[in-house]
Amino acid sequence: MSNDPLVVFTPSGKRGHFPKGTPILTAARQLGVDLDSVCGGRGICSKCQVTPGFGKFSKHGVTVQDDALSEWNSVEQRYKDKRGLIDGRRLGCQAQVMGDVVIDVPAESQVHKQVVRKRAEARDIVLNPSTKLFYVEVQEPDMHDPSGDLERLCAALKDQWELENVKADLQILQVMQKILRKGDWKVTVAVHLGDDENPPRIMHLWPGFYEGTVYGLAVDLGSTTIAAHLCNLQTGEVVASSGVMNPQIRFGEDLMSRVSYSMMNEGGADEMTRAVRAGMNTLFDEICAEGGVDKGLIVDAVFVCNPVMHHLFLGIDPFELGQAPFALATSNALRMRAVELDLTIHPSARIYFLPCIAGHVGADAAAVALSEAPDKSDDLVLVVDVGTNAEILLGNREKVLACSSPTGPAFEGAQISSGQRAAPGAIERVEIDPVTKIARFKVIGSDLWSDDPAFEAEIGASGVTGICGSGIIEMVAEMRIHGIVDAPGLIGTAEQTGSPMVFADGRTNSYLVYDGTAHGGPKITVTNRDIREIQMAKAALYSGARLLMDKFGVDKVDRIVLAGAFGAHISTKHAMVLGMIPDAPLDKVTSAGNAAGTGARIALLNSASRAEIEETVRNIHKVETAIEPRFQEHFVNASAIPNAVEPFPILNSIVTLPTATFNTGGGGDGPGGGRRRRRG
Repeated sequence: MSNDPLVVFTPSGKRGHFPKGTPILTAARQLGVDLDSVCGGRGICSKCQVTPGFGKFSKHGVTVQDDALSEWNSVEQRYKDKRGLIDGRRLGCQAQVMGDVVIDVPAESQVHKQVVRKRAEARDIVLNPSTKLFYVEVQEPDMHDPSGDLERLCAALKDQWELENVKADLQILQVMQKILRKGDWKVTVAVHLGDDENPPRIMHLWPGFYEGTVYGLAVDLGSTTIAAHLCNLQTGEVVASSGVMNPQIRFGEDLMSRVSYSMMNEGGADEMTRAVRAGMNTLFDEICAEGGVDKGLIVDAVFVCNPVMHHLFLGIDPFELGQAPFALATSNALRMRAVELDLTIHPSARIYFLPCIAGHVGADAAAVALSEAPDKSDDLVLVVDVGTNAEILLGNREKVLACSSPTGPAFEGAQISSGQRAAPGAIERVEIDPVTKIARFKVIGSDLWSDDPAFEAEIGASGVTGICGSGIIEMVAEMRIHGIVDAPGLIGTAEQTGSPMVFADGRTNSYLVYDGTAHGGPKITVTNRDIREIQMAKAALYSGARLLMDKFGVDKVDRIVLAGAFGAHISTKHAMVLGMIPDAPLDKVTSAGNAAGTGARIALLNSASRAEIEETVRNIHKVETAIEPRFQEHFVNASAIPNAVEPFPILNSIVTLPTATFNTGGGGDGPGGGRRRRRG
């Protein structure tokens, strides 16, 4: 049995015997304890702060004496005088083992810090970025050592940090010698730690000890919008988040329109590639300005996107994705440099693309799988990423199925007569009075309902401008609940519905939501064509989910997760009234916010998760809706509101939907009346 002092680390519980005089940092490294250090034990960075415990620790079977550590030294005193050090804390690189001791490693000193995501169901992200900072002291050249400066720098990284086979790009060689001499042969090095395809590589150099940080980007490249999170790679903090419209919209609002554009126009794919890359760089300019960050400090980025966006951003013609069997150029994860994609961040920045699942289930769905982990769920969970092209996952620990469903842009306000993108002034919440059948609403940018006396004054700057996606969903669902729209999707007459807001509009009827024409504003209505657009979109969404349930052999799911930035704003009750999602208890339907963006953040901040999601994707079974006969059957049934054949018993226990139907002739027997149609 060793006579050397026992060192116990908490909270990890790791322990070992070490000779007297062993620095705490050395003991931590040998035991694999999470204790940070950038300066390599030189007492410069202060990352290795620890809190020793004294007294009797019966749990650990040890009593710690007051002299269990070496005395407080001048390095620690200098740091405390200059920057402050919490009383009781020691620097792990300076404090040495002198007797049995219990050492607590505080959260801020742990390498793999836990970062809480900003979402309804907070989860932890282990902080383990692919690029880290290392302080080294490099041997100066002399006449007896003819090796180059880069070779000596790499030797220092190997000797002081055990980093093997480190490489450097040309742009590093061009500045390295000046930086080494400016720092008196002491430099801080940003090193990308490498992966299965690439060795470690020097990304950036600073003279002396660099007290700043480096940054990474988690980017969700959608067909409608591009969203990005700028993250501090040393703390995991989201420094800034921003988004821009995808400039490819001018080539077509949905994916297949863009594929068609590339087919019909010579050089069309290249044109769209240039457009999206330019939009990406605009976004990076904006997000760096917002965060006050130099773009040259962005050394890592993770991208998630659907297959068509994936190909167009990479400069790959999406022609094959426009026809069966929808073959991807590659479905594997990709690793490349920013310069290859014309991105104006650090020239050596590394770019990681998550793997695609199949021809129309992309890296964004893989990111949702990483974020929501259906493969680790005991419950059968349905994850729906609501967007222009809905991507759907269904699974548990047994297996995971995936499919995509072409919902189109209606859920984002497009192809709706008064529809618009989510922006200040857009109607996002709706309630219809059951007696008067008149709607009241909230707009983005105000917490007041439209019937509040202060509403008009508060929204003076934006006004009421239109209806965004969440607003149109609530609008149609409320119209269905209160008998203004029937199950087949027809708006009744004013007499049939009992609503003074219904008016004849050509051969059909429309519903007046808001009339701002008296003061130069818009007249916002919901037309029968709008209802039809929503019916088609929600039928596609539901049919994809129902098809996966068929393949799984079930008629119900345990939980439903609505993903996507849009999904975060959907009312669960109204979504179920529409028949967007299968019947389920409302408390089992939750929102994950922008889960694809969260998955991108996980892959950015924890490089180990990249191998994990690559393995997960290999095990996901893809269902192709285009060749499944039952998809069309489900689609026809799901065109009704909520569904022509599915009973929806849970929904019916919450809300009673009117059974009246309206014919195009408009002749009825009063409010809610009209002749009944026999359901097929």
